[in-house]
Amino acid sequence: MAASSDPPATTSAAAPAALEPAPVPDAAAEADESKPAPLPNSSATSPSADGAPAVAAAAAATSSTVFDGTHDDHDGVNPLDFQGAVDSNNELPSAETLAKIENYVVLDRDGKSHTFKSLYAGKHTARRVLIIFVRHFFCGICQEYLRSLSASITPEALLRLPISTFIAVIGCGDPGLIEMYANETKCPFPIYSDPTRKLYSELGMIRTLAMGARPAYMTQNMIKSSIDSVFQGLKQIRRGLATKAGDARQIGGEFLFEPFDVQSPVTTPWYEVERRMGDFAISEKEKSNGTANGHHRVSETSLDGKNEAGDVGEQKHVTWCHRMKTTRDHAEIPELMEILGLDGQGMPIKDKKRWSRALEQRKGTGLSMASQMSAMKAEAGGVAPPTAADATGAA
Repeated sequence: MAASSDPPATTSAAAPAALEPAPVPDAAAEADESKPAPLPNSSATSPSADGAPAVAAAAAATSSTVFDGTHDDHDGVNPLDFQGAVDSNNELPSAETLAKIENYVVLDRDGKSHTFKSLYAGKHTARRVLIIFVRHFFCGICQEYLRSLSASITPEALLRLPISTFIAVIGCGDPGLIEMYANETKCPFPIYSDPTRKLYSELGMIRTLAMGARPAYMTQNMIKSSIDSVFQGLKQIRRGLATKAGDARQIGGEFLFEPFDVQSPVTTPWYEVERRMGDFAISEKEKSNGTANGHHRVSETSLDGKNEAGDVGEQKHVTWCHRMKTTRDHAEIPELMEILGLDGQGMPIKDKKRWSRALEQRKGTGLSMASQMSAMKAEAGGVAPPTAADATGAA
């Protein structure tokens, strides 16, 4: 993938200085799912009359980009830009690539900067961290993805694993929208922003408006999702953030960072996991109101990169990854649970055909520590229940 040679920003900022204008909703990608995604200058993008102004803004904001596999150089990021679904490369990032981007900056909801490496390595991070790159902050499809993920994969479940495991989410819009995004998705994991999109580019994620097949994690009607996106944008006009959700064409992926050696420096003892459970617990009151804001803060503190400059931490590498090919091509929840080493397959949906495909299809490549963790669990407290990976292997 072509990448910018410009050095990453290294200072904190309440908001990025230069954000690419982005549409309020992803109108082109979130049109009627039975039709191919129209180009930005198409008139068939509005789900309703109420969304027309936002759709017009979307077309104006994106009409200058060249399609058909060419590059978009106007913001210095130069990611590949495609018109349709792409056979994206799922090769694991090299050590050279990770070394190059480890000091790139991401921003939290308060605009505070953190090095990318601080999210997955250091004294304040879990030994295993799954980093999920999403699309723009108004994307209803990615919001559904995080809602589905949060319903099936909880911080408590991750902390019960033999090796400490956690999740972080990165978007490409203004950090001022992270609070809204967290509330809309009910995501209990920390959310950051890479408004420069240089991490996306260096890690090989591409740009397209193609929708692809409807995934199992998407249960909401497409038109309703588009309308919700429009209204989310309209609510941000007074704050000046309606056009700062991020690049509508940028799609993401999932990357699992793990240590080189399961025994190095030391595996997480069970009593330590139980102690941490108390630290990360969400109060019943927070659960009932659906915000869990206190938990967001605790999670971000655990990944906030304190003492980043002098904290080398445990060396990690990417053992599994998946890059999206279309705007709704995140790895399905059963696959994530399998590579994380969690029991179960997630919450089934009514559409048996799509759910069956989600159970059978594997989009990512690589080999995580899930099987080793299963053996550790059995060794520590008797035979562990079979994981999704075990079930797949038996079949």
